[in-house]
Amino acid sequence: MHDKMPSLSLSSLPAHARVRFAEFVALMASIMGINALSIDPMLPALPSIGADLGVLVANDRQLVISVFFIGIAVGSLIYGPLSDRFGRKAVMLGALSMMLVSTLVCALAPSFTVLLIGRACAGFCAAACRVIAVSTVRDCFRGDQMAKVMSLIFIIFMVVPILAPSFGQLILLFAEWRWIFGALVVLNAGLIVWIIARLPETLAPENRSNIRPADLWVTFLRIVTNRSSMGYMTASGVVMGGLVGFITSVQQIFYDIFHAPDVFPLAFAGMAVWMAVGSFFNSRLVERLGARRLSQSALIIMILFAMVHSVFALMHWETLPSFIVFQAMTMLCFAFAGSNFSSIALEPFAQGAGLASSIQASLTTLISTVLGSIVGQAFNGTTLPLALGFMVFGLCSLIIVWWAERGRLFTRPGLHGLRCDNPAPPPR
Repeated sequence: MHDKMPSLSLSSLPAHARVRFAEFVALMASIMGINALSIDPMLPALPSIGADLGVLVANDRQLVISVFFIGIAVGSLIYGPLSDRFGRKAVMLGALSMMLVSTLVCALAPSFTVLLIGRACAGFCAAACRVIAVSTVRDCFRGDQMAKVMSLIFIIFMVVPILAPSFGQLILLFAEWRWIFGALVVLNAGLIVWIIARLPETLAPENRSNIRPADLWVTFLRIVTNRSSMGYMTASGVVMGGLVGFITSVQQIFYDIFHAPDVFPLAFAGMAVWMAVGSFFNSRLVERLGARRLSQSALIIMILFAMVHSVFALMHWETLPSFIVFQAMTMLCFAFAGSNFSSIALEPFAQGAGLASSIQASLTTLISTVLGSIVGQAFNGTTLPLALGFMVFGLCSLIIVWWAERGRLFTRPGLHGLRCDNPAPPPR
């Protein structure tokens, strides 16, 4: 990478093994983006999947999305420790290869049950994408600089959910829904080739951890007893419950409430693009203002938007334009909260970053999937369950952040104040 990248383990690699900063950001975004690309293109295909595979209850089609998230939650606990021991690159390649096979099973699924099994397995494998990508960034950056890089990654990453429903809709114009999974197989294979050819190992030898129960237990205790880290992990999962609820129910909102299936891909892109806008401004502001100040302010603003949206839905004032505006502003706030919460939670851990990332990904995904599924299953032909979900989850998240910060919001501690309270044991 170039000289402006501070504290990079990559700098110790031979020149021919290094990857430029822009390509590093693009590759990390692509690795994380394969998850979104495995979710959002399915949204316009859910009615076709339900019809072809005999799904009688409309809300049951949401399981195509939910079981993928559950797979991520379970798999996230595995890949962090493995990557801490064997390195980021090898574990990532193994997981992506298994994900490719699982996605192929989905493409050929003869029944809804087989499809759900394939989706759960694909989610289990896809968990490596988020865990190892975040761990790789943590190998190279610290503090607000990590938050800045994560924001840059999110800018590129957000292109995927912006275009993904249109991608799925485009395939449906020429082929059946199974070809959406076929396209994912091809893209997955391309990502594997890119990683093999261009990504060096980022985990420094001195930061590798042995996979021994005693070592894992010590690292686990360091993570779960760190008040700030656990607080922000939990808060992130709670607030993301609204986002998962949005993803699981948005297709029904456009199709069943507003009767606007034709505008769904374009409207979805119009809402999601505000996450990219927010990530761009976050990357410019986070080193100047601090990750805590930005994320906490955005969370409070999101709660206020959700309160107003709930009033609109309760009073039956909701229209398609109002829904798009409220969700666009909510996505904007998410952009400031999401990447910053992740960076704050992982900051204390240089050694054991993979396990910390695993716990973060598993905890946040599990919490958000359970809460988001409740919102999705509560769909009743109105937008009220979704608006209330954002409001309640946002308030709960703010309370958790307040607890994590010991009642002091909008602070900006230096790096010395972010170190882990319990030092790591000496390498074995």
